[in-house]
Amino acid sequence: MWNPSLFSNVIRKSRVWYFWLLVFALFGCSEQTSKDQIRFGLTTDPVTLDPRYATDAVSDRINRLIYTRLVDFDENFRPIPMLARWERISDRHYRFVLGSQYREFHDGTHLTSNDVRATYEAVLDPATASPHRGSLDMINWITTPDPETIDFHLNRADPLFPGRLTMGIMPAHLLELGHPFGHHPVGSGPLKLLGWPQSGNLKLQRVKDHQHVEFRTVNDPTVRILKLIRGEIDLFQGDIPQEMLDWLEKQPEVVVLRGKGNVFSYLGFNLQDPVTGQLEVRQAIAYAIDRDAIIRYIFKGSARKANAILPPEHWAGDPELTGYRYNPATAEKLLLRLGYDRAHPLKITFKTSNNPFRIRLATVIQSQLKQVGIDMEIQGYDWGTFYGDIKAGHFQMYSLSWVGLKLPDIFRYVFHSASVPPTGANRGRYTDPVTDRLIEMAEAELQPGRQAALYKKIQQRLLGQLPYVPLWYEDNLLLKRKELQGYTLASDGNYDGLLTTKKKGND
Repeated sequence: MWNPSLFSNVIRKSRVWYFWLLVFALFGCSEQTSKDQIRFGLTTDPVTLDPRYATDAVSDRINRLIYTRLVDFDENFRPIPMLARWERISDRHYRFVLGSQYREFHDGTHLTSNDVRATYEAVLDPATASPHRGSLDMINWITTPDPETIDFHLNRADPLFPGRLTMGIMPAHLLELGHPFGHHPVGSGPLKLLGWPQSGNLKLQRVKDHQHVEFRTVNDPTVRILKLIRGEIDLFQGDIPQEMLDWLEKQPEVVVLRGKGNVFSYLGFNLQDPVTGQLEVRQAIAYAIDRDAIIRYIFKGSARKANAILPPEHWAGDPELTGYRYNPATAEKLLLRLGYDRAHPLKITFKTSNNPFRIRLATVIQSQLKQVGIDMEIQGYDWGTFYGDIKAGHFQMYSLSWVGLKLPDIFRYVFHSASVPPTGANRGRYTDPVTDRLIEMAEAELQPGRQAALYKKIQQRLLGQLPYVPLWYEDNLLLKRKELQGYTLASDGNYDGLLTTKKKGND
């Protein structure tokens, strides 16, 4: 049987041995470091700095710094003005009026209503093939009565509409020229591009004080820790080996910050596959995973179980939803009905990134599934290859996380049958008329209480259908050098803390 204590012990010892090998290797080298720039360690490169195409967490978080949006959210997931205030002229007509903040693009041109219209029309253009198009398909047309005013005319009533307008605004004249925003972003946000000379080395500058911020990609978390201790990077967030936290908290030059997070981790399935397309297989997997043990021994308590994509504290969440409890006997019975047991196991491939912590999690899940008669082959890839395969539907089973979720429009984007890539993120090709109808009813409901009730029904339906197996919400963890001050953790894990971060002595 799977022994979590023994497994944790083996992992801990192997990681410690690996750590000290790297200590001797890295401390034998030297590297020129800068006292002026703030160096942020990343697990992977951003995929794109073009907001029209960004769907991965790193790209989204960095784009928040480079571009500004019409609307943002407060701590209670309610929309608030960013670039513009708004009023509802009618159920199908919203008017936005631009304010004075962040009105200059980094190329010196002035941001006007024409830029807002050009940005959203580009996303809505089928030729652009933006994955965000599906979540904005209620926009019928856009008019700009004057340089300050944008009128959105909708094809259906949508009380959540202001909260959908979180796309980074791009300059109209550069959109018309086909500017390569993916690697040469031009926004109006608090940080601007200095250069991206090579992979793993993205350089930005804070507009207000010219503070340089460099994003350095270091894939291995242990190497990131050693670079932090050496002063080669100043901070990094997430993907911290849990078994090293106690040791890190005793290091005089390091500060550990912790915060409750709402980043949702899940197992996804290809529902067109003859194996993972079977509900009984997905249910068996859900019953076979001991989430409590993983959270206790692997995360060291720095996570909480998830039963749905939205956390229970969200206004559209469902705190009474009960997920699949660990029950290997039930998992075995489900598999036996399909003709599988430990002697004749079901074979499944599982894709993940080659990030060491994600590989460790995959190995634990592999061990747990083996106990009920599932032989899971782990296929680890570099981030670009892995993410490309997931978007293309080239998988049986995989694991990813959703970050920065604010609106329940995520249900259309991820689970509606019309949201198959490239128009959305229904990567598992989930098709269910009942779910489609519930999503459409919730979107059309104008009364907040009834709308919340419909979203709860959607989450109950999804938990029964299992296009995803919900896993957990990971806490936010950040390591920084003690001389770095002013960084605050956000519940969605964004990097906005870099707007106020300073190095002691550089004031």
